[in-house]
Amino acid sequence: MPHVFEYALVRAVPRQERGEFMNVGAIVYCAKLRFLRCAVAVDRDRLRALDPDLDLDTLDAALQSMCQACEGTGPMAGTSVGQRFRWLTAPRSTILQTSPAHTGLTDDPAAELDRLVTTQVRL
Repeated sequence: MPHVFEYALVRAVPRQERGEFMNVGAIVYCAKLRFLRCAVAVDRDRLRALDPDLDLDTLDAALQSMCQACEGTGPMAGTSVGQRFRWLTAPRSTILQTSPAHTGLTDDPAAELDRLVTTQVRL
């Protein structure tokens, strides 16, 4: 039986004033299965085309923190899966932002995460 899931794409925004971004990951949340995971795929050369001075180490650290929040480690350890998803997808003005959350039905949220990274993040 399919379950409702939500997802958001993770976007790198090297220079906010230009409004340009590149998808670098995805987050999938399924409340019924208590599933929350993040997967990333960063094309460093494409990002450098948007901003040659982008600090990729800072981006990597931000992505690592985002994935830790999904796993429930680090500062987000004491929060529920739903709280973590809502915090991760809240609007922000930082180097990492997320798309609006979208919904769907799935039997396999991990497969949805793989599909999203394949179709929306990687070339």
